[in-house]
Parts: sequence; C-alpha cells; structure tokens
Amino acid sequence: MPASTAKSLRVAVLADSDTRWKWGALTANRITPSEFTASSESTESTESRKSVDSGIRLDGFLLRGRATPTARQLEEVGVRADSLREVTAVEFLREMTKESYDILVLALVGGGVQAMLHGLAHAWQGRARRPVVVTGYVGVVYEKLADGLLLRHGADLVLANSRQDAERFRAVYEGVGADASSVTEVALPFLGGAAYEKNDPYTVVFAAQPSVPESRKDRAYLLERLIGHARKHPEREVLLKLRSKPGEHTTHIEELPYQKLAQKEDLPTNFRLVYGNMGEVLDRTDLMVTVSSTAALESLHRRIPTVVLTDLGVREALGNHHFVGSGCLASWDQLDAGHEPAPDAEWVSRQGVAAGGTPSGGGSYATAFDEARERITGLLAAGELPPLAPYYTPVTAPGYLPGVLARHHLAPDGSPLPGAPAADKAPSPVRQIVRRAARGAYRHGVQRVAPVIRRMGEL
Repeated sequence: MPASTAKSLRVAVLADSDTRWKWGALTANRITPSEFTASSESTESTESRKSVDSGIRLDGFLLRGRATPTARQLEEVGVRADSLREVTAVEFLREMTKESYDILVLALVGGGVQAMLHGLAHAWQGRARRPVVVTGYVGVVYEKLADGLLLRHGADLVLANSRQDAERFRAVYEGVGADASSVTEVALPFLGGAAYEKNDPYTVVFAAQPSVPESRKDRAYLLERLIGHARKHPEREVLLKLRSKPGEHTTHIEELPYQKLAQKEDLPTNFRLVYGNMGEVLDRTDLMVTVSSTAALESLHRRIPTVVLTDLGVREALGNHHFVGSGCLASWDQLDAGHEPAPDAEWVSRQGVAAGGTPSGGGSYATAFDEARERITGLLAAGELPPLAPYYTPVTAPGYLPGVLARHHLAPDGSPLPGAPAADKAPSPVRQIVRRAARGAYRHGVQRVAPVIRRMGEL
C-alpha cells in the first residue's frame, strides 16, 4: 500500500547503544511528515519519557554488541516503541526483507551504518519499493569527521545537527567527489524543556563522560575539583551526573567509572552521585559543567549557565575544542571564584541551539526539522527509489570496505558470510545465558583487566 494512503507510517530504528536509541527514536518522531503525527513539534522536557506519537508505528531493533543497552538504561532513556528487540546484523537484514517499512533510521556507529547500507542494498535487489533510509550523529561531531561521514554516505538523508555541521558535511562529500545532496540540516532531537529559572538550593551539575578524559589521573583530578567545589560552597548542591552503572556500556567504553573513584573519597554532605534522565536533572540545574558532553548543548538550549572546562587544556582529544568561540570555556578556579559564563549568541545560533526562539520550541528550533520532513514526504510520494549507492565500494575502497563489512558477518557484496548468525528461530535459554556471560566477561576485561595490563606495561 502506498505510504500516502496508509493509516499510519511504519518506521524502524536500528540502534547500537542507549544514547543512539534515544537519538534514533526521537529523530524518527521529529522527521515523520506532519500529516502522520499528532504533535511533531513538541519539545517538552518529558518528551524522552513519552511514547512516540500514535500516527506512526515504531519498531525498535537493538544491534547486539558490547554496548547493547540494559533494561535499566532503556528505562532511563524512557523512549517507548511499539516493539523492541535485540538482533544481530544478519537477523536485522533478514527482517528487512520480510517486513515493509516506510522509513528506516540507522542510529549506529559509522562502520555499522556502512555495513547496513551494503547489506540492505543486497537484500533489496530487485525490490520495487524500499524504505527511506536516514542516518546521522547523536551529538557533537569533534573527531573522525571524514571517516565517519564517508561511512554514512549512501543513506537517503544524512542529518546534520546544525548549520555548522551541514556546511562541514557537504564540504567533505564534495571534496571526495561524492553526492552531497543527502545532507539535511536539522537539530538535536532531544532539546527542549522549560527555560531556566533559579533553583533553591543553587545546584551545580557535572556531566560525566565515559571516555573523556581517559586517564585515571585526569578523571581523579576532575572528581577532586568537583568535591572541592562542594566544600568551598556548602550552600550549593553539587551533583555528579553519571551515564551508566559499573558493568554497563554506553556509546563509548568507560574503563574508570567515577563511582569507583568516589568510593575512596570522603564526600561532603552537599555532594551526590545521580543517575536518571538528563532532562529531569536539567530541571534543577543552575550551572552545568562538563568537559565536552552533548549535555552542554541541552543546557545552552534552556539558557542554563554552562561551562566547558579548560583545566586539562583545550584539545581535540578532549572534544572541548568544539566549543572555541562559545564563551563557555572556563576553569574550576574561575568557577570556585563565582564565575558564570555568557554564551556567544552567534556561536550558539550556528549550533542550532535556542536559535531565534525560546527553548520551549518557538522560533527556528520548532521548524528545524521541516526540511527533513519535506524531503521524506517527497521520497515517499515518489514510490520507487533508486538502489542505495554508498561512496565506499569494492572499487573505491578495496582495502577498507571488506573489513568493515566482515565485522558484521557480511561479504564485500553485502551478502551474509557463511556461518553468520541465523534468524530462523529465537536463541535458546542456554544460548541467551552464554551471550550474557560473554558480554559480562568482555566488560570485565575492559574495566578491570585491560587497565591493569596497561599499568604493568608502564612499569
């Protein structure tokens, strides 16, 4: 049945971590043409806890791997779907040959997107209709720009979260001679919430990141300064916002969780470790502090005073170089002395954050997804779409592409390799137990064994 006459739009989201599931599901809701949604412009802080609008059917697929989210992480993200299950890459591709979707959102790391594009191109050979394929980034793009972008090339829409990103993305594609027409400017789908109002008590939140900084020394330093700030300002509440509990993985590997470092500290009474939905934490935040987390953009969108730390330098490895020109760079010494930053309006505008309107959705943020909706409407109306055509092929990247595809059990032509996991039946209870044990062993190796081996190597 043509999408234009269907009662509801069928949308699938494939994600490989908790944050990418949140981005993918919320993006699916925002880019759906308005005739299929009840309120696609909603930007309330509770949106991440709401079900996707009833005008679409959303089926979620979680790609099995080291960062597959746990039930607790999914509950914290709070985004609901009509169905949600864990799959391997080959299982997902087989599902896409059996089911008919209108839109497919690939919320994956770059290599995963590339593998799915080639796998889907093979799976959909000879098919008259296929879904509109959409991909993008979950937050700030501060590293591997060319690598990540070229791995995403081939989707119908490659979403850029800001005007600045859209310009950079097009420049990369055009620079290698690839078609740049897929680049579509949008904004981060999880921005929103009430505009900032002062809280009592004044609350400082440090948004931790799993892999930035990496070293024990640097992470211990940041924790020490955060605790020190709490001691210097007993009238303030100081919160360490954590992404995951020990043993859980997010988009990035966390070898040295702050929870473990904090166990050895004598914590003041006004200092607490917190989990939960970031939107809820921002509701009570007076000062957001981070090294380079996307939480800084969420905070700026609400016009909450926001600081990007310079204590460890302004470096590409930290990602805080992205905030040069933002007016948000400052150190713990300055914060201890009472400094509050004033963001640069032009910089904020180029990031698609509270640009030209109110945080609750007025102005340009409310229309940030209009172009994507219009393009998808046109593609759905076109009926038959051309085959997916990624920039990387066995001709353009013969020494790179086969390895990318093999990690997902795919041959260079996108077909499943012999011995790839089958999707004919659900895994047995024993197989499920073995998978959980293997994943736990991997996480233990990353968080416990690998750091010890590295320290021994430094002796």
